[in-house]
Amino acid sequence: MSVLSITFHTTESISNAWDQYLENELHQMIENLIDAEKYILSEVESEMISEGKNTNLLLIFQDEEKRQDFVEIELTNITERILKEFGENVMIFKTYLNPKKSRF
Repeated sequence: MSVLSITFHTTESISNAWDQYLENELHQMIENLIDAEKYILSEVESEMISEGKNTNLLLIFQDEEKRQDFVEIELTNITERILKEFGENVMIFKTYLNPKKSRF
């Protein structure tokens, strides 16, 4: 199992547009991913966020190779689409999670 966390930080000025994009476009892109076995798309609730909001996509892959393929191909495409739509109003952070132990 190989895990990837992607956080999308959005400014407040695009909040409504992002919610619609998330519900329609991004969700559909995620549903069509072949390499990801499972995913969780979440709104992040945190006292540490004072401006805008964060959305997190947790992706589970069969192995590191599939995760890396996703990062190099699919994440690049998703990032380009989001930047084209929202420009600098969305920042995208990827975090590689390497489980030591799990009960999933």
